[in-house]
Amino acid sequence: MKKSLIVLVVLFFSIQHVSAQVKEIKIEEERVNNRLMLYGVNENLQDLDVTMTVEGTGFRQSTRKPRAFRIPATSRVNLLMLMVNKGETPNYTYELAVTDSLSRRALRKPATPIKIDPKSPIIFYVSETCQTCDSLVSSLDKSPYRYSITRFADHPEIKNQIKAAIPELDTVSNAIVNLKGKLFVDIETLEELLSKL
Repeated sequence: MKKSLIVLVVLFFSIQHVSAQVKEIKIEEERVNNRLMLYGVNENLQDLDVTMTVEGTGFRQSTRKPRAFRIPATSRVNLLMLMVNKGETPNYTYELAVTDSLSRRALRKPATPIKIDPKSPIIFYVSETCQTCDSLVSSLDKSPYRYSITRFADHPEIKNQIKAAIPELDTVSNAIVNLKGKLFVDIETLEELLSKL
């Protein structure tokens, strides 16, 4: 009985750990004159440490031992710079070691914040009389999530479709938020929006 309980506890924590890491680190490249910059993009809501090793031809790189770099949540960080040999096209493969066990020794470079897609798309429908729209949109601008806005003034046909679902649309003073195909008229703050998400 004791062994099976230990196995269940270990299995539970293993599943928790696996589900915590939703997306892998993406690598983006950018060519600047004779340099090839390799960026790590973290689309997760947690910081990660990344070690990158590159092999290939057509370039030179530092001979130092690869170091771990911290990539903060929802950000992009330059991990490596390769010097392209004159007249050659760089051909490379890379290997990443990614961990959420953050080390104090990981190097920290300037990070550029990025926007990520939420679990389900966030769509705002905004009327001319919306009183909470500006504050909600400005707080969402500061969040890591992408969203879209449809203004009824620009799209009267959408207003008519939503009015069929919400007959009292003309009296609604909040933004109408579409999450997972459901329309919400009572969301006034970012916290309320994220809790519904």
